[in-house]
Amino acid sequence: MGAPPPSSQTTPLPDDLPFRIISRTIGLGAYAFIRKACPTDQPKPVIAVKFINKAHAFRQGRLQPKQLQKELALHKFLGKHQNIIHFLASGEDVSWTWIAMELADGGDLFDKIEADVGVGMDIAHFYFTQLISAVSYMHSKGVAHRDIKPENILLSGEGNLKLADFGLAALFRKVGESQVRLCNTVCGSPPYIAPEIVSGKRHKRQDILASGYAPDICDIWSCGVVLFVLLVGNTPWDEPTQQSYEFNQYVASNGRMGDDLWKKIPSEILSLLRGMLKLNPKERFTLDEVRTHPWFTRHNPHLSSSGTAANPISLATQMLENLRIDFNAQPTLSQRDSQNDAMDLDIPRFAATQPETPLDNNPFDWEKPPRIAAAGVSASQPMHHTRISHGLLDQIADDPSLSQFTPTPSVPLSLTQMAKRFRDIVPAYSLARFLSPLSLSLLAPLLVEALHNLGVASRVQEAAEGQVWIKIDTHDTRQQALKGTITAERISEELVEVRFVKAKGDPLQWRRFFKKVVVLCKDGILVPG
Repeated sequence: MGAPPPSSQTTPLPDDLPFRIISRTIGLGAYAFIRKACPTDQPKPVIAVKFINKAHAFRQGRLQPKQLQKELALHKFLGKHQNIIHFLASGEDVSWTWIAMELADGGDLFDKIEADVGVGMDIAHFYFTQLISAVSYMHSKGVAHRDIKPENILLSGEGNLKLADFGLAALFRKVGESQVRLCNTVCGSPPYIAPEIVSGKRHKRQDILASGYAPDICDIWSCGVVLFVLLVGNTPWDEPTQQSYEFNQYVASNGRMGDDLWKKIPSEILSLLRGMLKLNPKERFTLDEVRTHPWFTRHNPHLSSSGTAANPISLATQMLENLRIDFNAQPTLSQRDSQNDAMDLDIPRFAATQPETPLDNNPFDWEKPPRIAAAGVSASQPMHHTRISHGLLDQIADDPSLSQFTPTPSVPLSLTQMAKRFRDIVPAYSLARFLSPLSLSLLAPLLVEALHNLGVASRVQEAAEGQVWIKIDTHDTRQQALKGTITAERISEELVEVRFVKAKGDPLQWRRFFKKVVVLCKDGILVPG
């Protein structure tokens, strides 16, 4: 065995970059990460730059050089569309490939959607309309995405949808030609993948099908699953195979499911969902049929005539007020978890074959949410459960992430009065965080006990004085990989901030995981009021 590839944390970045880095990591992984940057001699525009460590990607991440080149070529070929992350430039040296692109400065869409709840019908319609606009544009250029899922759906600072990550994209038709090219590679995320991809006969290589599939029609299936998730906050099944009880029920009932999740969906949307989730690709709705469906063409107060957010402040307010932690909820059950709830089960399932992002054990940095501006901070004394001063309570009153812990979430009046953009109310950073008056010595064991009760193995690491990390490497309720770190850091003499930093996995599943831990740690969480 040769020496391991150099860590992406220690390999120096290229010296001749046409921009300067202005932030720490905003996307995590062992062989790829994203940082904010701007032109070398100017403060704007702020862009995102994805750095790919080629040694890690090719040797450990199962990424092939031709896949990387295809991603660059297809993303550049797509040009500009208001609901697709814009490609700006790329370059490479011996160790790195970098891709400069538009910054989605509103963060992850599905980090802001309540697990097992979803969003209201108007917001679901708004984002579904923008997703279909992005996919329609891609298909008009002959490009299929092939990996439509929450991880790849981001937001602009105005709250508009941005489709990202073209690592699995495929050219299925050349511009000006009518002939359609089929694909044979098995790829995608199991809850969102189309059934024809996983049910076909394989060659000797398990990731290659003997007969091809139409990738554009598979995209329509994935969009249907995303719509379902927007509406109810959960996927209809863990994978479209006989291994899934829910999918078998869907097939047996001819799409007329009677369980609680499907009952939540208004009748006027069911015909659209059933059309997009037809098992036979030849019978599945086309994009034209989706765009002309009565529910799709309905009036939406959030949607402007140009297809963008008509009132970003109103949109943000409704989304933030939809996020709520129920401390009386059963922490180990959601509506689809009763049969296989333990978060760390090892059940043989269909595995997606896109390149994995392995995690290493090296320390990483990330873009933290703004700290509370508390005066007189001391990080040298151990803290105990104490009464919070009125002064500090006033300082944290405008923290949008605290709203989710109240019985009736609401946006602080000061935020709505000063807000000019969507992200002024709903921040780009993850809302999977809480504040605690406990000392670190009391809080860390409480978190570890909660993880143990969920069946999640954990590893505690003291990162620095006044800070603790707990590494997470588990599976979500759909048996897909879920990895990240819980960081607990003292931010004042009275408070510790706990952040759940996702490294890999579905953002909605990460929020579900966060909610379960929070309910089990409720005695150590600061609740406004």
